[in-house]
Amino acid sequence: MNKNLPTIRQEFQVKYSYQLLFTQHLFATENPLFKDVLGEYRPNHPVKCLFVIDQGVLDHHPNLGEQIKSYCNNHKDQIQFTDFIGVPGGEQSKKDQSSVNQCLKAINDNAICRHSFVVAIGGGAVVDMVGYAATIAHRGVKLIRIPTTVLAQNDAAVGVKNSVNAFDKKNFLGTFSVPHAIINDLEFLKTLDQRDWVAGIAEAIKVALIKDKHFFEYIESNAEALANREMEPMAYLIHRCAELHMEHIAEGGDPFESGSSRPLDFGHWSAHKLEYMTNYSLRHGEAVAIGMGIDMVYAGVTGVLEDDLDRVLSVIKKVGFSLEVPFEKDEDIKELLNGIEEFREHLGGELTIPLIPKIGTKTDVHSIDYPKMEKAVRSFMYKPQNSI
Repeated sequence: MNKNLPTIRQEFQVKYSYQLLFTQHLFATENPLFKDVLGEYRPNHPVKCLFVIDQGVLDHHPNLGEQIKSYCNNHKDQIQFTDFIGVPGGEQSKKDQSSVNQCLKAINDNAICRHSFVVAIGGGAVVDMVGYAATIAHRGVKLIRIPTTVLAQNDAAVGVKNSVNAFDKKNFLGTFSVPHAIINDLEFLKTLDQRDWVAGIAEAIKVALIKDKHFFEYIESNAEALANREMEPMAYLIHRCAELHMEHIAEGGDPFESGSSRPLDFGHWSAHKLEYMTNYSLRHGEAVAIGMGIDMVYAGVTGVLEDDLDRVLSVIKKVGFSLEVPFEKDEDIKELLNGIEEFREHLGGELTIPLIPKIGTKTDVHSIDYPKMEKAVRSFMYKPQNSI
């Protein structure tokens, strides 16, 4: 046998394209947007669709299923309705495989193929879970995301990641896949409770802090209007946040996160751990707000942050966040700090934590001064044992 056969090497590139569209009353018969999105994919040919809907959305919009059926029937030359199923909302949908299996069963039962669409309607956790199920079925069926919360419309649903939790770790199982389209229907936001309305603003503050000082100033000047549920500033906030997020994916040079630098995860090492430690009683956005506060204080005590700590914390509080770490015991603080190593493990390779030197910019640090980070965490406890 010839042991000197030459190595075979090839290289190829794959071009991805996806779009984020904005509308209101998406499934009103007279609204052509959804039909047109499918028509762009396969003109004048019925495209099979399976709808997976967040149960919380169905509870607030009990006629939604019938509206979808009616819409599809009125546009049956372009859409072939198969079924809709309800799945648990929030982190419950990601905590184990049961919701994933429910989606996979529906995909199988309705003969959804790689030229069909799964349409995910719901909050960020549901969109995450449904995207994961769609990606592993047939090695990937086509996906349309219709996010229904602020956080999903400006962040969770506009990226290219899908995941569920496993082994007591957030997003341990997941995939990268590009949705065919994301459609933001602002009408869904009107039925959100106040916590969910506010929670999504955290991701906008995050992306503004790391990328766009003028956007931060917009949030700062509209903080009270946002807290008071004014739709016009919220619509702009969602649009600009999503735009910055998608620009980063397309132009940041690492859309599938093969490297260690992940600026969009500013404030997230502790946020993920806080969610788990509170059994997800904290919303993701609420945990991110606390996480940003912790890392801003840490940047201050280590000399990374040049100024504006009080200004940033004031904006976070003014839009409606409580910046209190819900722990009092030393062992809780120790467990929270373990989130730093878990964050490194999730990324793989070198520890990389984004910090803010000044509003609109970020820097990466690769080691953490644990006593100073503990001091930063304690400054946000219910009963702080130290003050900064």
